Amino acid sequence: MKHKMFTLAVVAALFAACSKQKLITTAPATNQASAKNPNDGIAAKPAPSIVTYLTGDGADVTTPAVGGLLLMGGSTDVDAAIHWFLQRAAGGDVVVIRSSGADGYNTYMYNMVSVNSVETIMIDSREKAMLTTVRDKIRNAEALFIAGGDQWNYVNYWKNTPVEDAINYLINTKGVTVGGTSAGLAVLSSAYYSGEKGSVTSTQALSNPYHRYVTLGANDFIASPFLTNTITDSHYSQRDRQGRHVTFMARLMKDFGYSTTVKGIGVDEQTAVCIDASGIGKVYGSNNAYFLKNTGAGAETCISGTPLTWNRNAQAVSAYRIAGSATGNGSFNATNWTFSGGTSYYYYVNNGVLF
Repeated sequence: MKHKMFTLAVVAALFAACSKQKLITTAPATNQASAKNPNDGIAAKPAPSIVTYLTGDGADVTTPAVGGLLLMGGSTDVDAAIHWFLQRAAGGDVVVIRSSGADGYNTYMYNMVSVNSVETIMIDSREKAMLTTVRDKIRNAEALFIAGGDQWNYVNYWKNTPVEDAINYLINTKGVTVGGTSAGLAVLSSAYYSGEKGSVTSTQALSNPYHRYVTLGANDFIASPFLTNTITDSHYSQRDRQGRHVTFMARLMKDFGYSTTVKGIGVDEQTAVCIDASGIGKVYGSNNAYFLKNTGAGAETCISGTPLTWNRNAQAVSAYRIAGSATGNGSFNATNWTFSGGTSYYYYVNNGVLF
């Protein structure tokens, strides 16, 4: 992720106020020998090493954090949205999880709002995602951020592991704010595009809703009540993703049990949707966020090898676009899908062409 540069004077002043540590922790080795035969000659598995980057105080604190969601569309991070996210930690511990990269968020976040710590955890295998030390670090967070990267790695490494359980615990039990950008945004909704086989374009998806790159999952990973029956997408207008997003919605209605209601949230680059604990959202940043919902029945034609048709009297999908601003623009109610401060219109598809 790219961040706006602080001046050298500010960095120098703040550097003295915080400490940054790269920590490599080796978990206890696990022996495959059975309890009945502890000396049967089977060697212990190599212990996975966990790389974390800690800025601030390593001692856990508990603060009155508040819940919410941060949905960011990728590219340059939205400072106002990150500030909103960090304030909700109420001075507690902020955790960043990712499967590639390094500590790019640590100083940026720690210097923006007074928090006890910012810790980045590299979780780049299922073995690491199974560790209780990783689980506990996430569960102890007062705010959690999922960095950008490759969402297939997040699905492949974290799904059905204690990491998944810890994320859902933060959202649904502890009630703290959880956010993500780009790939981190992609996995926050109840339905998700995994990107397992490669990144699908709108042209490919509209031409064949069952293209091998259209890899979807639903109701089996991260569960946020505000994103039920919803699929998110990022880098939205910059990468012309409207067509693939509508195709994903058509597939979810046909094949994944979303037969009556399917919703979508698309977020442009340098833009973020911030949703509070009541489900009320605003749009921050320099571009737009898009809120989609089917108006009725699913696609007329959604079969393998055939272009998508989802017309429904040229009103198949209702859409609402809200422009971002530095202070948060518009209003979005995630509980009843109502809006203000933006523009409404419709999407529909005829023979693989989006209108």
